[in-house]
Amino acid sequence: MKKWGFLLCIILIGYVMTRSPASFQQKDEMIIEIQDKHENHTGYTVSITGNIQDQVHKGNLLLVNSTYPVHPEGIRTDITNVAQQDDLVRGYGLLDQNILLSREVAQAFQKMIEAAGEEGVRYFLISSGYRDFAKQDELYREKGSDYALPAGHSEHNLGLSLDIGSTLTTMDEAPEGAWLEKNAWKYGFILRYPKDKVSLTGIQYEPWHFRYVGLPHSAVMYKNNLVLEEYLDLLKEKDNIMVEVEGEKYHIRYYRAAGDTIVYIPEYGHYEISGDNMDGVIVTVKE
Repeated sequence: MKKWGFLLCIILIGYVMTRSPASFQQKDEMIIEIQDKHENHTGYTVSITGNIQDQVHKGNLLLVNSTYPVHPEGIRTDITNVAQQDDLVRGYGLLDQNILLSREVAQAFQKMIEAAGEEGVRYFLISSGYRDFAKQDELYREKGSDYALPAGHSEHNLGLSLDIGSTLTTMDEAPEGAWLEKNAWKYGFILRYPKDKVSLTGIQYEPWHFRYVGLPHSAVMYKNNLVLEEYLDLLKEKDNIMVEVEGEKYHIRYYRAAGDTIVYIPEYGHYEISGDNMDGVIVTVKE
């Protein structure tokens, strides 16, 4: 009996060891609830004026790469010289005094840096922010295609991306890089070009390049290990999902931008609209 008991114990331990990694991985993932595509639209209204296709090329979720370029309407209208804004330059350094960035993104970055400082991580440096097409073309000519993208095909042309460094060492070794990779999602940022997603993004690993997409999207991407390309594919596939981020519920709907598409937004409450820069529009509602 003792021998059988011992063997049973070994079998149970082996089962737990083979099952545990999957269980732990699932716990770290965010639960994505698929909603009924034929839901009740009570409390919603149609209020996008003009053609829905006008919304496709502007917003925080635009995919920009060698295939999908930046459209003029996608460039942020709140671009500012960060060095000239005293409320935006506390707690970090600037590589030069001509760094430009969306004011909304700079405010989110400022909040993120303050949180890092409270944990003793405080040697941050912004080396690049928004670039206009002329500056991007100059960089492309100087660096070549191995280190830069043509004008209009870089996320830096949107005003939503920034290159973040550390005054201590390179970002792949600095505590600043490690902190951002773990916590940036809480403030709406994603590590845009991770090491394990090069085949999807087409861009080499860049531990310094962070992109603002806003909550809850940054949370869903981080928790489920998705890059922007994968996340947009998920939204297209599911059409209608619900997620919960730190106690807040969000309803995310994807609409393919056709001439007769009806887009529903709430009559009351907070919502955001973004195109995907391809052929769709995403409406995010905070419940």
